[in-house]
Amino acid sequence: MPAPIRLRELIRTIRTARTQAEEREMIQKECAAIRSSFREEDNTYRCRNVAKLLYMHMLGYPAHFGQLECLKLIASQKFTDKRIGYLGAMLLLDERQDVHLLMTNCIKNDLNHSTQYVQGLALCTLGCMGSSEMCRDLAGEVEKLLKTSNSYLRKKAALCAVHVIRKVPELMEMFLPATKNLLNEKNHGVLHTSVVLLTEMCERSPDMLAHFRKVSLVPQLVRILKNLIMSGYSPEHDVSGISDPFLQVRILRLLRILGRNDDDSSEAMNDILAQVATNTETSKNVGNAILYETVLTIMDIKSESGLRVLAINILGRFLLNNDKNIRYVALTSLLKTVQTDHNAVQRHRSTIVDCLKDLDVSIKRRAMELSFALVNGNNVRGMMKELLYFLDSCEPEFKADCASGIFLAAEKYAPSKRWHIDTIMRVLTTAGSYVRDDAVPNLIQLITNSVEMHAYTVQRLYKAILGDYSQQPLVQVASWCIGEYGDLLVSGQCEEEEPIQVTEDEVLDILESVLISNMSASVTRGYALTAIMKLSTRFTCTVNRIKKVVSIYGSSIDVELQQRAVEYNALFKKYDHMRPALLERMPVMEKATTNGPTEIVQTNGETEPAALETKPPSTGLQPTSQANDLLDLLGGNDITPVIPTAPSSKPASAGGELLDLLGDLNLPGSPVSAPAPQISQPPFLLDGLSSQPLFNDIAAGIPSITAYSKNGLKIDFTFERSNTNPSVTVITIQASNSTELDMTDFVFQAAVPKTFQLQLLSPSSSVIPAFNSGTITQVIKVLNPQKQQLRMRIKLTYNHKGSAMQDLAEVNNFPPQSWQ
Repeated sequence: MPAPIRLRELIRTIRTARTQAEEREMIQKECAAIRSSFREEDNTYRCRNVAKLLYMHMLGYPAHFGQLECLKLIASQKFTDKRIGYLGAMLLLDERQDVHLLMTNCIKNDLNHSTQYVQGLALCTLGCMGSSEMCRDLAGEVEKLLKTSNSYLRKKAALCAVHVIRKVPELMEMFLPATKNLLNEKNHGVLHTSVVLLTEMCERSPDMLAHFRKVSLVPQLVRILKNLIMSGYSPEHDVSGISDPFLQVRILRLLRILGRNDDDSSEAMNDILAQVATNTETSKNVGNAILYETVLTIMDIKSESGLRVLAINILGRFLLNNDKNIRYVALTSLLKTVQTDHNAVQRHRSTIVDCLKDLDVSIKRRAMELSFALVNGNNVRGMMKELLYFLDSCEPEFKADCASGIFLAAEKYAPSKRWHIDTIMRVLTTAGSYVRDDAVPNLIQLITNSVEMHAYTVQRLYKAILGDYSQQPLVQVASWCIGEYGDLLVSGQCEEEEPIQVTEDEVLDILESVLISNMSASVTRGYALTAIMKLSTRFTCTVNRIKKVVSIYGSSIDVELQQRAVEYNALFKKYDHMRPALLERMPVMEKATTNGPTEIVQTNGETEPAALETKPPSTGLQPTSQANDLLDLLGGNDITPVIPTAPSSKPASAGGELLDLLGDLNLPGSPVSAPAPQISQPPFLLDGLSSQPLFNDIAAGIPSITAYSKNGLKIDFTFERSNTNPSVTVITIQASNSTELDMTDFVFQAAVPKTFQLQLLSPSSSVIPAFNSGTITQVIKVLNPQKQQLRMRIKLTYNHKGSAMQDLAEVNNFPPQSWQ
């Protein structure tokens, strides 16, 4: 049989292929020749054939038939054969295949070989693909090589020991004696691998971490790091003018682990961290990598305040870097530290705001989140001006989050009611179609409560919707205000700005235009028709025109609009004497709770919030087989699903979904498709815009609870009680996400026994930001007339990391103050 072609010739031949089919043909032909050689037990060219097979494997072609040939090469006495054999084993074998167990004896023999390079090959292979069984069998040999004086073998043995520890953590103590002298080695390769091994041991075992703290590992690491910083030019280790940056980064990571929650260790490393932060060159990316690791270490240990300010200033300098990755890393790091070092981050506010103009969408989003975290009472005017400018020019995917953040910040830090109203109107004008559902009632309540601003507000809103009905929330608010305060608009009583001259007919023209506009939604038309009806008691010369408009819509194909018009016609004809009293101006509405997270977020450096008392969570997914037991806990078949008051994105015809709120809770004998029980609505279920609110005072002393904490999702309950109706409890839920990715499409549902009545208001958002950088809030109102102990079942659904998540939990640990 002729000698097979060399690897170099095969590569050259394959590269001449012009098409994929031609390449496949060449590969198949060569594979056939290799198989024939293997069948003939050709020892002369086995090494060359396996090398060619590995190249084909790297191109993506099957090469599994060469596995046993690799084992034969490993058993060979020639170094060139062993080298290809071990390389083939690392590429073609893994612990899922039993063939790899046949290597154990060969690897053991080679670990005790007289040639260091053969020992190195065995160590590399074991550290790459050794299974737990192999690691148990060969850990003793690895530990012996870790104590040898040969630095070439020690560095390979250290990395192999890392793999052994990952596969068999209980063998960790075997390597503890060998670690004592590892950091005294001068060879940088041994130092690097030793730090990796120590880091792995500290991360995997609290006992090991405590041991290394006791044996003064920190001073040794500090000494090595100081030598690296102060050492002169060393061509062997120099990278862009910095001595061995890879070792410096590894040492900084290990220091971070050792200093976390440990005062003595943190104190010992403060000085060296300051030296690294001040002496590292920032003109090259290598220096920036070391500085970033230094910042992470400073922020994670119990460092001095001056050192933390230095770390934040480094991140501030990163924001000026031309590299987008460095800017993104800086913004993400500042977002994590803004609550603990708010004032230091505030110094870089102008640079952060400039990042809002960046072309990179990832940097824009991080800059927007950080900008909202920096807003406080002192800078709210300037920050809102920048954020409103950003809202004008940003991409559509940013507008919803930006508008929501502006609403919350304005509600919390507004310097005056006029500024507050102007800001929200500006948002509605700019991004009205992107705002949350509760934006309209919140603004209406704000306007109602600002008695002195009524004339100014109605004039501004009237001018804002002239000829433009595209922003539906703005048109709804404007319609409501014109209906309430149309007399002030016509009389021209505005003192804050120059009044405009408007007639009654011009006002009605605008509202009629809203009614017939193609851009008007059904809800908007309802607002406009109600406003026209209210104006019948505010205007004197156009009552007949109003009657005509109302009567026209008595035959509208829109059932909601038709019902309103028929009822308003009845007011004109049968109850005209009651009309002025029924349509009188709305009283001032007091607000007891906020749908936004303004009462639980940090106060951005102005005052420290009171710590919330939490109790152990009562969570856990309940299997279907335990459904009856769970029903017993909630009072047998008295369970009542809750119908949220917020508009649903699902079809109204899907009535079965009301019963499916807690899917597995249907009792035997209860039809799944049965309609939800009709319950009489208590007074608090009435629209807040048409009755006095019941919640006036926040009850003090009711501790909050953690209702759910699992898979990075945490649900906290805070409580409020009403003075006017002690049977009503208001629960505000705050959902936070500690994972590294956002949770989307979040839906919170709840059910209580029939002796209670429950209302679920709309949530502040459907996306829970990652890294606890924001929360979703939602309000639950519970009527408990019999003062029974409160019990609740909750159902959570959301998407995370591309998967749909769902969980059920019971909440039985409500504080007595919340229901007694």
